[in-house]
Amino acid sequence: MQRFEAGAVIDGFELAEKLPAGGMASLWRATNPRYDFPLVLKIPFLDPGGDVSVILGFEAEELILKRLSGPHVPRFAAAGSLSRVPYLAMEFVAGTGLADVVGDAPLPVDEVARIGTEIATALAALHRQKVVHLDLKPENVILAERGAVLLDFGLARHAELPDLLGAESSVPMGTAAYISPEQVLGERSDPASDLFALGCILYQLATGEEPFGRPATLAGMKRRLYHAPRSPRDIDEAIPRWLEAVILRCMEVDRSRRYVEAAHLLSDLRNPDQVVVARRKPQDKGVWAAIAKLFRKTDERSLVGKPTLSRKQAGPSIVLAAVDLANGSDALAGEVLNETARVLASREDSWLACVTVLRTEIIGETRAADESGRPVYLKRLVALKDWAHPLHLPEDRISYHVLEAVSPADAILDYAEHNDVGHIVVGARASSAIRRHLGSVSTKVVAQALCSVSVVRLKVVEEQARPL
Repeated sequence: MQRFEAGAVIDGFELAEKLPAGGMASLWRATNPRYDFPLVLKIPFLDPGGDVSVILGFEAEELILKRLSGPHVPRFAAAGSLSRVPYLAMEFVAGTGLADVVGDAPLPVDEVARIGTEIATALAALHRQKVVHLDLKPENVILAERGAVLLDFGLARHAELPDLLGAESSVPMGTAAYISPEQVLGERSDPASDLFALGCILYQLATGEEPFGRPATLAGMKRRLYHAPRSPRDIDEAIPRWLEAVILRCMEVDRSRRYVEAAHLLSDLRNPDQVVVARRKPQDKGVWAAIAKLFRKTDERSLVGKPTLSRKQAGPSIVLAAVDLANGSDALAGEVLNETARVLASREDSWLACVTVLRTEIIGETRAADESGRPVYLKRLVALKDWAHPLHLPEDRISYHVLEAVSPADAILDYAEHNDVGHIVVGARASSAIRRHLGSVSTKVVAQALCSVSVVRLKVVEEQARPL
């Protein structure tokens, strides 16, 4: 194995400082005048007769990292050839390692939710780029000023690239404390695996304990298919029920009961009042119940359910319906409802965020109650729920949001961006001199939204109703 020291130069990269690293590669702070951002070199250990997975992981990480972009991954700089000196040169990300934060657990609820939100945001961005990390753990997360940054893509899988590691071996690949049940069984393609790992991290941050310990054998890792960890509130009753519900949903063995996408988890972490808290069923801990459970299911793959990946392509994960209820549920609101139903029909597990905006005044006092003294916010929330009732969505697929803002368009855009909305349905009224001068809400939403938008119009109906 080749040894390196500070001051050595590899393809123009000068090694400056050796950093703590694992057993698969060495990490070095480096400099190179060709790049205007701080650098780190990752040099894999390629011992003669060593594990071939090190080489495969190096090649896979190079293929994936150079295709990734955005604030939640380090920028790729260069790679060295396996025939000479293999290395990956990438951005050095300054920040706090999540591994250091975990050492202070249990953390306050607000801090657990904040960290979970940052990581879920990073996972949503990663999954949009068709990559599953498959080794999410505290050591691979940096909490930087720009948000959570994910590191080490040596076990990752890109949906449009060959799975070099998976083709070589079917043994479980991942970190025992965080590996998902389907990974234990050799599956390497489902984004839900990363959500399971994030659930384990949230469990650890909230309770100070690892949910499954650190099993060293395959049999030990398989225990998570059959035995659930202690519920967080059994460890600490101060943990709110909504957070426990989020954590346990992340860690469901059956993927049909787990969060489908990071965007769903992100929405719950940001809107705890919308989390559905199911009543926990008492567990039968008798000897005969345990024996019966052993014989109830013999196919382990049936325990984890079908992959969620096939459902991802059908339609948007989160749909935002922006409805104007300032004058009640009128004809346009009805058409927005119809279009929302059509969009939801394209994907049976999509999530609907119903949004209406209470305009606030720039100058003067905004009225907080109507003529009868009823809070305007509450009145609008009831109207929003009444508007959505004909959709007959289960409570775990719908949420309601009354936003207070000077600009309805800005409020809709902000909500969509921060909650990773995949599609917006918004109504547009007939053109008028004021709308042409100031610009309509729908026009601004269409122009600035980061997702697809459906605009529902009633121009013909309105013109027919206009007095002659």
